[in-house]
Amino acid sequence: MSEIDPEIGSTLHHGRFTTNYHDVGEGPIVLLLHGSGPGVTAWANWRLVMPRLSQDFRVIAPDIVGFGYTEIEGGVVPTLEVWLEHITSFLAELKVDRVLLVGNSFGGAVSLWLSSEYPELVEKIVLMGSVGSQFELTEGLDAVWGYEPSVQAMEELLEVFTFDSSRLPATLASARFEASNKPGAAERWSSLFPVPRQRWIDALALGSDRLGALQQPTLLVHGREDQVIPLESSYQLLRQIDDAQLHVFPHCGHWVQIERAADFCELVAGFFAEDDVVAT
Repeated sequence: MSEIDPEIGSTLHHGRFTTNYHDVGEGPIVLLLHGSGPGVTAWANWRLVMPRLSQDFRVIAPDIVGFGYTEIEGGVVPTLEVWLEHITSFLAELKVDRVLLVGNSFGGAVSLWLSSEYPELVEKIVLMGSVGSQFELTEGLDAVWGYEPSVQAMEELLEVFTFDSSRLPATLASARFEASNKPGAAERWSSLFPVPRQRWIDALALGSDRLGALQQPTLLVHGREDQVIPLESSYQLLRQIDDAQLHVFPHCGHWVQIERAADFCELVAGFFAEDDVVAT
C-alpha cells in the first residue's frame, strides 16, 4: 500500500494489463471484486472489509480493468470478455488456482460469469447487491452509470447508495469526486455504460441454464432499502442457483460492506469457514 495514496497497492504486469491490487493476510484465498461506482477502486470498496477478513484469509482485491488504477494496452473499452480475461490472467500470474469469491454489484455479475466459465477456479461465492439477473434499470443505477463529475452529483449519489448517508465521513463526497475527476477518468467512465443502459444489465445477466448449472455454494447478501440493484434481483438468483442462501439487512442500502461492515465480515467469514478449504 502506498504511504501517499492508500488506494495504490501493488502493481502486477500480466498480458496486456497492468493491475493495481491489494494482497493482505494468509490462508485460503479470498478474491474481492468491486462494484462500478464512479471513482471506485478496490480500496474504496473494500477498505473496511480487508482488515477483518485478512485475519483468517489471504485477501486479494484488484482494481478491475476500466476502473481505478488498472490499465490496459491501447485504451481498450472493456467488455465482459475483457473483464474475464483480466481476472483469469491476473490469477494465473499470481499462481492462484482456487479462490473464495466475493462480488459487489457489477463485481457480482463478473463473479457469476467467472464461476460459470471457470468453475475450477471458484470454491464458494458471496454476492452482495449483485447484478447478474434480469431486471429493469432502476433510477438509482441510471444515476450511477450516468454520473457526470461534480461534488453535488457525488453527494446525490451517496444518498442513493446508502440508507443513511449522514453516517458516512463528511469528506467522502469530495474524495470520491476527486477520484472520478482525475485526468482521463471522466472520459473512461462515460465510455463504460452509455445509453441505452438497460442493454448493460441484459449483457451482464446469466440465463437460467447457466445459473442453474452453478455448483458452488453461494451466499447472497442484499440491503433491504437498496435503490441501485433491486432486492428482487437477489430473489431471482436465490430461485435459480441450486445451493444458494440469502441474507437481507434491514435499514441498509446498496453499500452493505460499508453500512454494515462488521456484520457483513462476520457473515462472510462464517460462510467461508463452514468447510475446510485448502490454501493455494
